[in-house]
Order: sequence, then C-alpha cells, then structure tokens
Amino acid sequence: MKEETKTIQLPLPTIRRYPIYLRAIKAKIAGGELTVSSAVLAEELGLDPVLTRKDLAMSGVSGKPRRGYPAKELCDAINRALGWDNATDAVLVGVGSLGRALLGYSGFEEQNLSIAAAFDSDPDLSGKTFHGVKVRPMEDLTRLVRRLKLKLGILTVPTAAAQKCADELVAAGIRGILSFCPIQIDVPKGVIVQNVDLAQSLAVLSHVITSGK
Repeated sequence: MKEETKTIQLPLPTIRRYPIYLRAIKAKIAGGELTVSSAVLAEELGLDPVLTRKDLAMSGVSGKPRRGYPAKELCDAINRALGWDNATDAVLVGVGSLGRALLGYSGFEEQNLSIAAAFDSDPDLSGKTFHGVKVRPMEDLTRLVRRLKLKLGILTVPTAAAQKCADELVAAGIRGILSFCPIQIDVPKGVIVQNVDLAQSLAVLSHVITSGK
C-alpha cells in the first residue's frame, strides 16, 4: 500500500521567522558557504538559539554537530514549507500610488509570486498598463479571477471601499487576502486575511525614538 505524505502544520510564529532565516541563508550561500549553523544564525538575527534550532528542525532537514545544516537543502526545505517552491499568481485591487508600487516590486519574485491581473474602479485607469500589468474594470474581476483560478488577492484600495472589494474577491474564489487597508475586514471561515498596517509599524518606531529607548 502506498504511504500517504502528510503536510506538517507549522506554528505561525515559526512561519513568520522563516523568511528572515531564508534571507540570511541565501546570503551565506551567495558567499560560498555550504553549511549554516543555527547558533550563528540566531546570533546574527538577534534570536534565541534554542528557538532557532527548533524552527530549523521543523523544516525536516537534519543538522550535524559542529557542522550545522546543509545550506542549499535547508533553503529548499524552507521554501517548500512556505509554499514558495511553486509559482503563485495573485490579483491586485486598487491601482493607486501604493498599488502601482507593488506592481513594480521586484521582491515578489523571490517568493515566486506574480501579479497576474489588476483591477480599479477608476475608468481613467482602465486599459492602462503599469509594469507590464494591464488595469481592468471591476466588472471583469469575477470572470477573470475564476478563469485564471487565482486564490491570492492583494488589496490596496481606500478604506471606504475595502470591505466591498474584499467581498468581491471572496465571491470570485480568492482564499487569501494581503490587505494594506487600515481596517479590519470581515471574511467567511476558510478565507485568510493578512494585514499590513504601516501606521502600526510607524507608531512603534515613533514611540521608541521619542521615548529615548
């Protein structure tokens, strides 16, 4: 009987740290290093060495005492764990200043992410192309998202339009939304929203700077 392979469900804190490890490991590979030590990684990244060792162990790659982990194998394992080993197409809604910046963001390529379609309610933007992606009217969203079988959406619309646009994405079949809108979006069970709150990050920085810490 063929044995079924099971996908390990990683803790969210570990998933959030994996991209940080990945950047550091890639830098070491680029520098010609063949192995990487969890202790060295932890020290360089300012993390607890026990925590880092546990995180890397969850990748399924075995390390060797005094030698560390095989860097390329560990890099590939983390990519698989994050789902970055397969190309993912996304849809972007809201082609304002931030939306256009994301369309031209080359860093998405490192995560094997490509924005396949962009939509905006502004008729003046319809038909225009930014960074190789054509802007389409919102009326075409459901049809095109379903035809391309897209599952990931990026939301960069004004606050007042955020919930309505999110509803349209979910109705079209989107299962994960990266939202740059400063409000809490309500979605049904089974749909994940990851908020990127620039104001929250700025508040932390401002507090630390002004408090003199």
